[in-house]
Amino acid sequence: MCRIPTTGDSDRYTVLKAIGLQRTGKQDEAFTLAQEVATLEPTDDNSLQALTILYREMHRPELVTKLYEAAVKKVPLSEEYHSHLFMAYARVGEYKKMQQAGMALYKIVPKNPYYFWSVMSLVMQAISAQDEKLSQTMFLPLAERMVEKMVKEEKIEAEAEVQLYFMILERLGKCVEALEVIRGPLGEKLTSELQSRESKCMMLYQRLQRWPECNALAHKLLLKNPDDWQFYPSYFDSLFHLMDQSWSPPEDGEHCSEGSVHHTVAEVVRFVEERIKGEEGKESRSLRGPFLARLELMHRLRERGCSEESMLGEPLELMVQFFGKFGDKPCCITDLKIYLHLLSPDQHVQFINRLSEAVPLGEQGDEGFAFPDDTKALQRHLCVCQLSRALGLHHALDVEGKLRLITELKAHYRHGLKFGKTALKTELQFSDMYCLMAAHVYTDLWKETDENMVWQALGVLQEGLSHSPSNAQFKLLLLLLYCHLGAFEPVVDLYSSLDAKHVQHDTIGFLLTRYAESLGQFSAASQSCNFSLRFFHSNQKDTSEYIIQAYKYGAFEKIPEFIALRNRLNQSLHFAQVRTERMLLDLFLEADIVLSLEESVKAMSLSAEEDDIPWDNMRDNRDLTVFTSWDPKERELTEEHRRQSLEEESVWLRIRSLTLRLLASLASLGHSPSQQNSENSNENGVADKTSIINSLLTQLNQTLQTGAQLAEKHVQYPFLGPPSTRLASALSSGSCQCQAAAFQLSVHLQELETVGLDESSELQTQICNTFKSLVVQLQEILNKCKGDLLEMNESKLKTQPSLLENLIFFVETMCIAMWMASNCAKILRPLKTSLQKKKKKKKDANTALPAVVCGFQELTGSLQDLLAQSVEHIKGQETSITALKLASLSLEGFPQDEASFMKAAMDKVQSSYLRSLQEVGDLLKKRAETIKNLKI
Repeated sequence: MCRIPTTGDSDRYTVLKAIGLQRTGKQDEAFTLAQEVATLEPTDDNSLQALTILYREMHRPELVTKLYEAAVKKVPLSEEYHSHLFMAYARVGEYKKMQQAGMALYKIVPKNPYYFWSVMSLVMQAISAQDEKLSQTMFLPLAERMVEKMVKEEKIEAEAEVQLYFMILERLGKCVEALEVIRGPLGEKLTSELQSRESKCMMLYQRLQRWPECNALAHKLLLKNPDDWQFYPSYFDSLFHLMDQSWSPPEDGEHCSEGSVHHTVAEVVRFVEERIKGEEGKESRSLRGPFLARLELMHRLRERGCSEESMLGEPLELMVQFFGKFGDKPCCITDLKIYLHLLSPDQHVQFINRLSEAVPLGEQGDEGFAFPDDTKALQRHLCVCQLSRALGLHHALDVEGKLRLITELKAHYRHGLKFGKTALKTELQFSDMYCLMAAHVYTDLWKETDENMVWQALGVLQEGLSHSPSNAQFKLLLLLLYCHLGAFEPVVDLYSSLDAKHVQHDTIGFLLTRYAESLGQFSAASQSCNFSLRFFHSNQKDTSEYIIQAYKYGAFEKIPEFIALRNRLNQSLHFAQVRTERMLLDLFLEADIVLSLEESVKAMSLSAEEDDIPWDNMRDNRDLTVFTSWDPKERELTEEHRRQSLEEESVWLRIRSLTLRLLASLASLGHSPSQQNSENSNENGVADKTSIINSLLTQLNQTLQTGAQLAEKHVQYPFLGPPSTRLASALSSGSCQCQAAAFQLSVHLQELETVGLDESSELQTQICNTFKSLVVQLQEILNKCKGDLLEMNESKLKTQPSLLENLIFFVETMCIAMWMASNCAKILRPLKTSLQKKKKKKKDANTALPAVVCGFQELTGSLQDLLAQSVEHIKGQETSITALKLASLSLEGFPQDEASFMKAAMDKVQSSYLRSLQEVGDLLKKRAETIKNLKI
């Protein structure tokens, strides 16, 4: 016999069915079933857990709170349901209710963690409060009193509770009280992190400007561990503050509560020199800290113009000594690079020569180069090469000198491969950086001479990648070079192989999304946007889970960090860009092809009135130093470059966002029958919609003016810095101006719909003139696409990727012009029908069509002609690129292996261009089909 299901079983089966419906895309049915069960207010754990899973998948966490609120009312003494309710509130950020739920839980089960959940929720109310005064006068003082109560009752048990107390005092600015806590018995509980108490004391001393204590504590900690770099800056900072205050120690007793203070440069120099002597006397390997501290102190003394700098010695000798001790470590270059400014320009060559003498190399081979015999010698030689580049010695060479340098770097790279013969595929080769540097020098030559150098750069990087498949720097530079050549096809695989994790989709995703659509690879562009959007959309859910785990395990200090991460990602520039570009891309590919523009806009829940981009709180999270670079300071990315790049990105994003909202407003423009009486137009919302489009057009024109001023500056970023936006090329192609004119035309058409055809001859003439102007502008954009994208000339391959970018601008502008024409047809059809009926009634023999109707017919004919021209141009390009016999390119003077890698790179570019042209051609053919429906 089968068991008769109980009510609880029945509920559970219903929810499981709802989960099945949700996962098969039947969201509405799933929601209806779920609500049937939820209204019964179940209290069995299985039903509650199943509903929680379902609501999470529906992205409706607020419904989980209602479930457990009902459950807690029915079972008021359940610790489990109360804790589930608390976590449900945590998911939706209901901090006040979390505080109340935490206290209710503590009253049922008086455990410390529950009490401190409530305290932390008070702190979160303070952090999230709009009114800072409210935080400082109500939430934080209340949280402080709650903790003090536990301290007085001696109920503080865990380190997390002390951390929370410290956080509250710190946010209240009570540094003295916080210091007493850290130095008192409660501070002894801070054991999870190494030197946690000392680090917190140091921070508080600095905030309180207690420089003697800061100095003495740093000095004491450095005696214990001379390699602990975090305390050297505090030690030096405190010295200079004491000097500025003319501080002197008291005549009797201790200098301060932390011990003796070093308040003169001589004492600090002596202390650093003693640490160095201690290292030199050791049999084991020396620590870098004291040697770096000497260079850091010299740098700071020079900054202040202190004559005591000479007490430390000559910077050249100190750096040569540092190289002698640590030159075989990969970190040597990063250690020394930041202190190269201590050398005078006339010492640069001498410095490199002195370092070269300290590099043990073998006998010269047939190629005229001496090679290292082991990996330590290789690392020393590599470091000398890196320092030479950082001093600008590579850049100062003429073309012949650079080519000789490349030959040497490649020879060292290939020689060094023998040391990594047994390396795993996931391991890097010891000599990889020679290969990367050779590619950098090729890139310098490409910018200075001809395009042939870029093929050699690609060839050497592809060779490097064949030996070191996991080298991220090879992949990143290859990705950048292919994008600059307008070839996006190989880039997708390169980016995928980087295996970007979590926040990297925000920090390096721009490398991919900047070029995806603009190079005509529409399907790859969708994929690129999805990479990033998947991460951003899961961020909200994931962050809630991190917060819940932090509460469970008492990691209270991490909770504000998780909230800050969530805000940082929600306000990300890249997130706003990807979201906007993805919606525009979907419209260009599908609107009026798969669905109508109106249906497409509705499916996206796109609103012309709402701007959901946080312009005032925009965060630029891009990692602009992701590329390894050894360029000298004058060629590096500056703060001014960063500022200009962010400004340019923001202006371009604003243009794209306004374009998207204008398309939404175009889709929503009145499709009601023509209104002869303008009084009625407001009732139909037409006037409101027209005012929205006018407001957006004003904003667009203002933004275009700002963009034009930016473009006139011709800002050049370092090659390895941020990529320029499409702004300058969009303005020079004329596409932005043409799109704005198309949108303006839709406003005039609304006026025509209101006035009618009888009394609008002037307006019709104006509209007809705009039709003609629009066609002329589109023809000019198309003309800027003409030319050979890829050509072979005198055994050299030449690319013109700007032609491809202009072609995409033409496609985008043509789409907008056609949507405007479609809107025009919808307005003119009823107007024309109405006019014909009137003429029949009046028995008017005049069969002449209104000027605007004739103008519209000319417009559609011209658009068809432009589409035919563009499709023909693409066919011609496809034919000429396919006909190029790259195999016949003579790459004389290159070894066979090198030539094969170069040809492979050329093949990838050729294939990518053909793919781009095919995708663009297919889209234009689809558009050509839709224009046939624009008859009135």
